[in-house]
Amino acid sequence: MSNSKYNKGIQAASVLLSLRLGGFLSQSQDQQLIEKVLLATRKPSLTSGQLALAILALGACKGPDGTSINYSEWVKNLQKKFQAEIKNMEEHDGNPLTNYYQLSLDVLALCLFRGKYSIRKVAEIFKPGNKNYYFNEQFSVDTGAMAVLALTCVKGKITRRQKQTQRKAMKNIVNHTKSLVNEILSQKTENGLLGNIYSTGEAMQALFVSSMYYLKNQWDCQKTRDMVLTEISRGAFHVPTAAAQILPALMGKTYLDVNKASSCVYGSDPLHISTPEPVSVTPTVSPSQIQVNYSVVINNQIDNITVHVANGSVFLDVMEQAKKENATRFSFTAEENSWGPYITSVQGIKANNNDRTYWELLSNGEPLSQG
Repeated sequence: MSNSKYNKGIQAASVLLSLRLGGFLSQSQDQQLIEKVLLATRKPSLTSGQLALAILALGACKGPDGTSINYSEWVKNLQKKFQAEIKNMEEHDGNPLTNYYQLSLDVLALCLFRGKYSIRKVAEIFKPGNKNYYFNEQFSVDTGAMAVLALTCVKGKITRRQKQTQRKAMKNIVNHTKSLVNEILSQKTENGLLGNIYSTGEAMQALFVSSMYYLKNQWDCQKTRDMVLTEISRGAFHVPTAAAQILPALMGKTYLDVNKASSCVYGSDPLHISTPEPVSVTPTVSPSQIQVNYSVVINNQIDNITVHVANGSVFLDVMEQAKKENATRFSFTAEENSWGPYITSVQGIKANNNDRTYWELLSNGEPLSQG
């Protein structure tokens, strides 16, 4: 995971954070990922959540030289970006510049690294039922889970004096956390997953830190873990950023374990997680190329094309091939985020956070769980 070609830009921060929490990096791997993250933080287009993720990754532990990075300037910059998110919400019907997942990362990083934020404002914006927790009227489990981690941190950092002056906000934070935990548990599937396989890791973290808000029989942690391990054996986490989100939970860790004063733990052995033995099947010869029917639907107007791509290609490869064959009908733009490329426009029509509009990728009418 640490050596993957996909660990570029801000994606490296997810991997660095995960492997540092698990203690699976060698010093050389740690340094390589640090350099990638530092390079990514220099981009002026860095969003608030991306900066927060970088701070969490770089501050997950103290490096081998015995000193930790001076985070004060980064934290000040994050404070400004977080305030810009709040301002945008006030001016655009409650919609942040990015999304609530990134806002939760902002609050978590500010909380852990002594940044400034309003406890009242945090209690206000993370109210359950807010539209920003939902996409197509479906509760976003990983967004809710990250909010639980952020709220738990804020509650834990409230001083004795603040408890006297912020009683209402503190009560709201507790109630919000309870409600979000119940919402996460309501998304539990029969096989033990929480939402889908890719939201389960962060949902597990949220449930680890909020066990006082649900009964023991409401969640079978071992069942969830066993299902995740089964999915790992099936190759579900071949994308490093996806693997990075599940690893801390498998090791019993959460993002609240980030501690810049604690020395990093290094290991020379590669990561090994015990997984169920895969079922033996008769190997088949796969074609070198596959045929994909690709359609772009805009206001009920449909543009279709059939393209041929290499077997094992991802959705982005299909889009790029279609664009090569007809740049007018199948043009698109994308930008990097912590999970990889994010489609920002198709045929010149841009996604817009203020309008809560975005491009949805479907296969046989069902949203893709990954690209």
